[in-house]
Amino acid sequence: MSLLAPLVIYFLKFCEYLIIIMAAMSWLIGFNIVNIRNNVVRTIWVSLNLVTEPILNPIRRILPSLGGVDLSPLVALLVILFVQQWVRAHS
Repeated sequence: MSLLAPLVIYFLKFCEYLIIIMAAMSWLIGFNIVNIRNNVVRTIWVSLNLVTEPILNPIRRILPSLGGVDLSPLVALLVILFVQQWVRAHS
């Protein structure tokens, strides 16, 4: 397990960064700071959604609807941090 632990931690850290970037980009799109009709922005947005949706969709199904507020990235980040700490403690 000790040989695999750094790889798991790096993968989880990468997922953490992707979720943070996706959340920040959704705010930028929501506040009309970046335009989704731009090809570069649309390509980045679609790519981030393809990578993060398998992580966030199961969480969205469990969480209750809070109107326009999506707390699934926050819950995903908390789970990722918990798993990172667990892997560090047991490696």
